[in-house]
Amino acid sequence: MQGHPTSRITIPSWAWEREHTTEFLRRRDVQALFQFVRQYGGASQMAISAATGLSQGRVSEILNGRKTVTAFEVYERIAEGISMPDTSRMMFGLAPRNPGAFTGHESAVASAVPSLPAQRSPGPGEVSKVRRREFVGLAGTALFQATGGSMLDMDEIAAALTRYAGASRSTARAATSLRELAQRTHSAKVGYQACHYTAVAKQLPELLRNLDDAATGVDGDDVAQVHALRAETYHVAASLLLKCEERGLSYLAADRSMRAAEDSENPAVVGASARAFTRALMRERHYKAATELATSTAERVDSAMDEPTPESLSVYGSLLLSGAVSAAKREDRGQALSLLDEASHAGERLGGDFNYQWTAFGPTNVLLHRVSAAVELGDAGSAIDYARQVQLANIEVMERRVTLFIDAARAYQQWGKTEHAYHALRNAEEMASEELTARPVVHQLINDIRTRASGHLYGNVSELAERVGA
Repeated sequence: MQGHPTSRITIPSWAWEREHTTEFLRRRDVQALFQFVRQYGGASQMAISAATGLSQGRVSEILNGRKTVTAFEVYERIAEGISMPDTSRMMFGLAPRNPGAFTGHESAVASAVPSLPAQRSPGPGEVSKVRRREFVGLAGTALFQATGGSMLDMDEIAAALTRYAGASRSTARAATSLRELAQRTHSAKVGYQACHYTAVAKQLPELLRNLDDAATGVDGDDVAQVHALRAETYHVAASLLLKCEERGLSYLAADRSMRAAEDSENPAVVGASARAFTRALMRERHYKAATELATSTAERVDSAMDEPTPESLSVYGSLLLSGAVSAAKREDRGQALSLLDEASHAGERLGGDFNYQWTAFGPTNVLLHRVSAAVELGDAGSAIDYARQVQLANIEVMERRVTLFIDAARAYQQWGKTEHAYHALRNAEEMASEELTARPVVHQLINDIRTRASGHLYGNVSELAERVGA
C-alpha cells in the first residue's frame, strides 16, 4: 500500500534488525535504504520526498541509481525524516538521538539536552534478545569514508565499544594485573597527547576489553582504581573518535567515560571525563547544554574539595575553558570571556603549566583557549594577537601545540591571509602530521584555503592536501 505524501512513514522495528538492513546501512547505500522504506514502510516516492525534503525527481534518480548522496546534512535529513532508530543511525554513521539509552542505565548528562531524554535503568531480564542483537550488530560499524572521513580505521574500537554496550561478556579471560593496565592506560594517554593516533587506535580495543573484564573481578580499593582507568581510557577513545568525526561512537565512548568516572567516586576523574562529553555535545551543536555541563561540573569539582589539589584545580580550570569555547560557539561573547577570565585566575592559583589529570592546564593553556574562542567569535585579529603571545616552549603537550597552529590557520583564513594560513598548517604538519591526516575538519580547512589560493601557493596547498588525504 502506497503512503500518502503527507503521512508519517512507519517502519516496523523488526525490519531494522534484519541482517540485510544492517549491511546497506553500514555501506551508506541510500538507494537500498529508499527501497527498504518503500517495501517496509509502504512509502511512495512522494512520501519519501515529503519526509526527507528531497525533490521527488531526486528521490527517483536515487532509486534508479542515477544519483548518489554524499552530503552529511542530507544523511541527517533522511534519517530524521524516516524516523530511523538510534542503533540504525549509528550504523549509518550518525550520532544517536538518545545516547544515554546505550549504556543500559540513565546517562549522567543526557538530561542536559532536551532532545536527548534520559531513560530509566532496565530491570533484570528486561534487556531482550532483540536489544542484544542490536548491540552486537553495531560491532561492525566503521568510520565512513564517502564524505572525506578520517584515514584511521575505527572498526576494532567500534567492536570493543559495542561489545560492552550490550553483548554478554565472558568472565573466563585471563586476569590482567592492575599495574599492567595502569601502564597501558598511561601509554594510551601519552600517545594521544603526542598525536600518535594510529598507534593509539591499535592499542585501545584490547585495552578497553581488558579493563571492562577487570571491572567484574576486583573488590575493595581496586574497584575505584579500575573505574578510574576505564574513565581515562574511554576518554581517550572519545577524544580520538571526535577528532575523526565518528559521531555516533564518540557519544558512546564519552558516556562510558562518565559512567566509569562516577563509579570511581573521584570528583577530579568525573570532571576530566565531563570534558569529553562537553566536546561531544559541541560536535552536535548543543552549545548551551555543553556550556552548562562544563560549568556545573566545574562547580561540583570545586565544591567537593575543602582545599583544592593541583589535580582538582587543573580539572576545574579545564572545564571552564571547555565552557568558554562552547559559549563562543553559540556567540555568547560575554560568557565566553567571563569563563576565560575565571580560568585565568585558576591558572594563576596553580602557579604554572602542568599536565595534572592529563589536562595540560595552566596560564599557557588559557591563552591557547583565548585563541580558539576568538576564532569561534570571528575575531581573527584578536586570535592572531593572542597566538603571538604564546611561548611555544611552555607547551609540552604536542596535541595542544598543533591545535594552536590549526587555530591560527583558521584565523588567517578568516582574515583573508591565505598564505599565512598555509604556512601555519605546514608548521602543524611538520610537528605532527597525523593531526592533519586524521581530522576531516582540517581537510575541509585545507580545501577552503585551496579555493582562495592561486599560482605557486595553489600548487603548495594542493600538495599538502594530497599528503594528508584531504
